[in-house]
Amino acid sequence: MTNILSENRRARFDYDILEIIEAGIELFGHEVKSVRAGRASLVGAYVIIRGDEAFLINCHIPPYQPGNIPKDYEPSRTRRLLLHKKEMHELVKKLKEKSTSLVALEFVKKKDLIKLVVGLGRSRKAHDKRELLKKRAVELEMARAHRGR
Repeated sequence: MTNILSENRRARFDYDILEIIEAGIELFGHEVKSVRAGRASLVGAYVIIRGDEAFLINCHIPPYQPGNIPKDYEPSRTRRLLLHKKEMHELVKKLKEKSTSLVALEFVKKKDLIKLVVGLGRSRKAHDKRELLKKRAVELEMARAHRGR
């Protein structure tokens, strides 16, 4: 059973998500508590690959109890993702062949672990975003008209 703890709704609007990967994430204890409380922010977060490791960049996780953390703690620090080597090699291959990027989509709770759902996505152009907004508006109008009967 998976529960969504925090999500990046903007990423699904800005990118066409081609593939979804679930990765573990290396967190401190107080960060785990903060994520479980739903206080993590994935707005603008993305994933980079350096060597044989993947890292989450620009994810803001505030301290759970500000008085009980180290003085040098940085809420937007770079965090290491936990992936199998085979998954890493497949990701690197897919990133090279297409003009894609890795975007953080959501934190989920799976059993007792916190996982990060990462999307392999292609950036949408401005006209594609406008078309998507028009399509959503039409669907909303139809739903309202259908309920009104």
